[in-house]
Amino acid sequence: MGLAGAELVVGSDGRARPPWAATDPLLRDYYDTEWGLPVTDERGVFERLSLEAFQAGLSWRTILARRPGFRAAFADFEVDAVAAFDESDVARLLADERIIRQRRKIEATVRNARAAAAMRDTGGLAAFVWSFRPSTWDAPLALHDIPTQTAESRALADGLRAQGFSFVGPTTMFALMEAIGIVDTHLPGAHRPVAAGEALGPR
Repeated sequence: MGLAGAELVVGSDGRARPPWAATDPLLRDYYDTEWGLPVTDERGVFERLSLEAFQAGLSWRTILARRPGFRAAFADFEVDAVAAFDESDVARLLADERIIRQRRKIEATVRNARAAAAMRDTGGLAAFVWSFRPSTWDAPLALHDIPTQTAESRALADGLRAQGFSFVGPTTMFALMEAIGIVDTHLPGAHRPVAAGEALGPR
């Protein structure tokens, strides 16, 4: 089976997945249908950047379970709508039990929306994030090959901070790069959605 195969978990459907996506139905569905697929639109990138920021210090499962609530509370992550939020919206969000009620993260999401709107004249948020795609990428052969951050994720974090973003540390940005298909960290033998890995071409 090989090292990577030994690190994967084969489900009742015969599909091999990494341990984090192997048993919980919510995480398994996310892995099977979304994680690693290219996301290149402004709303999609802003949503995932925002959710990754809320995830800091928490489990991704916690965020994913609240995703419908986040979408409802944050106007489906439409950048202009969130950028227009004021202090009354912050107060509303702090009282919304469907989301993570952390003032600094809520206020950062509003500021980040304003920063994203301001980037449109220079290509926009999605193009900026994707500009940090590595020119080459060695697909991991085992779990220990997968980094928590890279030179590109550190540069992306610095670049976003320079644009006025917050809660965009290099580890959070590497998780974003994995989630939206900028880098491919699927292990050999793992189930992958049809389009996964297309962002950087075939292995």
